[in-house]
Amino acid sequence: MSQAKSYAAFSADKPLAPFTFDRREPRPDDVAIEILYCGVCHSDLHFARNDWGMTQYPVVPGHEIVGRVTSVGSDVTRFKAGDLVGVGCMVDSCRTCSACQDGVEQYCLEGFTMTYGSPDRQDGTMTQGGYSDAIVVSEHFVLKMPDGIDLASAAPILCAGITTYSPLKHHGVGKGHKVGVIGMGGLGHMGVKLAKALGAEVTVFTRSDAKVEEAKRNGADHVVVSSDQAQMDAVAETFDFMLDTVPVQHDLNPYLASLKYDGTHILVGLLEPIEPAIEAFNLVFKRRVVAGSLIGGIAETEELLKLCAEQNISCDIEMLDIHKINEGFERMEKGDVRYRFVIDMATLKDTAA
Repeated sequence: MSQAKSYAAFSADKPLAPFTFDRREPRPDDVAIEILYCGVCHSDLHFARNDWGMTQYPVVPGHEIVGRVTSVGSDVTRFKAGDLVGVGCMVDSCRTCSACQDGVEQYCLEGFTMTYGSPDRQDGTMTQGGYSDAIVVSEHFVLKMPDGIDLASAAPILCAGITTYSPLKHHGVGKGHKVGVIGMGGLGHMGVKLAKALGAEVTVFTRSDAKVEEAKRNGADHVVVSSDQAQMDAVAETFDFMLDTVPVQHDLNPYLASLKYDGTHILVGLLEPIEPAIEAFNLVFKRRVVAGSLIGGIAETEELLKLCAEQNISCDIEMLDIHKINEGFERMEKGDVRYRFVIDMATLKDTAA
């Protein structure tokens, strides 16, 4: 085993603090990676605070990982030492069920193994994430980083990017479609860029007048301030798709009314019960659909990375010293980041656990 330096949560009500732990010895199909950058996702905050009631402490968050291969196991064929790679939200699955065979490992019938906070399928130890200097991952779940991509800003593509790209691709979004993106945060701004890259006309829905120019700078064709009823009335029955990135409870009904008949409202941010309730009238009388989507498979994520490299699409980031991770959590909770923190793991080197 090798010692890894990290920052970990030790309880729901305490700040993250330095933590040294053992990474497993590489198995024959494993890739050992020196972590260079790790994005900070809102899920990390939820998990550190046990908001979902499933956290086992201590836990090292982080599932937007970019790094350099340091060694590979004897059965590895796709990677070699020195390669630049990524690791996203999952590090294993059953690999044999219909979902895994279809390349959508995120829907594994047995449940995928999360990059942190999941029991390892082979030895039962809890996985630990990317707020650390190294990680060991099975080759199948390691992503190739394409030439020319900016490594730091690519890190959030492995979560925020694929979370928005996968449903757009699955539902066939393309030229001639009108897409509404609800929310202008880490997910929302990537949704705008990717829907535009696929050829759609994109409108951002925001409750804040302050986000109007911001949305346009990120490529939105139009902006609707959803708290203005006149603006909402003006776009009734306009859109083919709504990409809903809001992570807290909110009223879906006004947005459903903005969809054409056969329109689809896609949830990618909300994991709580829908409140207030959906009015069935909004669905039945226009044959509308409410759908959900979760990250993306390994092949699809590599496809997205290639697209981003070719079209120079990146996540807007703010670099973060890992010693300021708790300050970063506080700012993220307030929405005070445009749009994703990325930890420079070089700042971890002088940390004493």
